[in-house]
Amino acid sequence: MLFTVSRSVMKFSSKLIEEAVEAFATLPGIGKKTALRLVLHLVGQDDSYTSAFAGALSKMRQNIRICRDCYNISDTDCCSICSDTHRDSGVVCVVESVRDVMAIEETGQFRGQYHILGGVISPIEGIGPDDLTIDRLMERIEEGKIKEVIMAVSPTIDGETTIFYISRKLQHTDVRISTIARGVSFGGELEYADEITLGRSIVARVPYQVS
Repeated sequence: MLFTVSRSVMKFSSKLIEEAVEAFATLPGIGKKTALRLVLHLVGQDDSYTSAFAGALSKMRQNIRICRDCYNISDTDCCSICSDTHRDSGVVCVVESVRDVMAIEETGQFRGQYHILGGVISPIEGIGPDDLTIDRLMERIEEGKIKEVIMAVSPTIDGETTIFYISRKLQHTDVRISTIARGVSFGGELEYADEITLGRSIVARVPYQVS
């Protein structure tokens, strides 16, 4: 038997298994028991399976790129969305993270481009404007191709602060600023909104007024 459980503490007869479980348990949402199931699954596979699994992770980590324009994850210096000539380069959807891009793309309702901030302004957590990719967004706007910026940031206090800050910086431009419609509840995370609600929120976006 590879392990025993006593008072919720796993004891392993194999140090290799223990180290593998500890590694898997560092992943978000993966507890020790789930990590153990994953490790035992890999133990039960042949060498070609585990080699391909480990190889895919290693290749991904070594070769992954960050898009020079929107900061999306990519296989090349410019991601497939930014380089797609069939998308509207005049409309840019500003989001917090890569996960938000994936969520919006799942809706099939948006055919513009994106800009990933890398988070939101949060004084409590010590995150200021300089910690985000706001300066690069301004550079993209100054290039003159962008006509509309859709602020698709999670409707939280920090999200609203971020929208207000960026909108103030855009006041001197002719760029139209809009926000997603409030089908997404205040305080919610954008990535967890269902596809229909999120899609409708993008389509029914409304102008943003800086007071």
